[in-house]
Amino acid sequence: MPPAFINNVSVTVTINSISAIKLNEKPPQGEITFDVGAKLEEKERKSSQANVIFILTVSTKPSIVKFGIEGTATLEGKDAEIEKLLEIDPETKIPKLLDKIYQHAFMTLYLISTAMNTPYPPPDLFHSAKQTPSIEMSTATPNGENIATASEPPPEKENAENQT
Repeated sequence: MPPAFINNVSVTVTINSISAIKLNEKPPQGEITFDVGAKLEEKERKSSQANVIFILTVSTKPSIVKFGIEGTATLEGKDAEIEKLLEIDPETKIPKLLDKIYQHAFMTLYLISTAMNTPYPPPDLFHSAKQTPSIEMSTATPNGENIATASEPPPEKENAENQT
């Protein structure tokens, strides 16, 4: 697939591994939500280029299916613009790069879901109210030393027992 451009940065997403596990043959009736886990790790940085490894997991509540996608994203452009793609957006709570990775992976998730006769996540999953993000990002120097780490845990849900 040809690279996409975001803010004058060329982004090439390569999927290396896909897994799907059907957890329940007879899905329960009612509303289905999607939990998302994502890990982005910057593996290499050169002048005007960054290579980011990603692991993306998407599962349903109630437990019906779980998907896993692993791969790499190669970013080419001005260093300042690459940094903007890796920063966590305060409004969406995710890096712009993660949204691009998901958009690339969505078609595959849709096809696998259809073949397995399971619900598929929405194309706008990170902007949907029916998901709970859990995002971990780390930036490392080429020799593997961590220089920055950011983590966005899922929001705390209030326990019904505590509401009296």
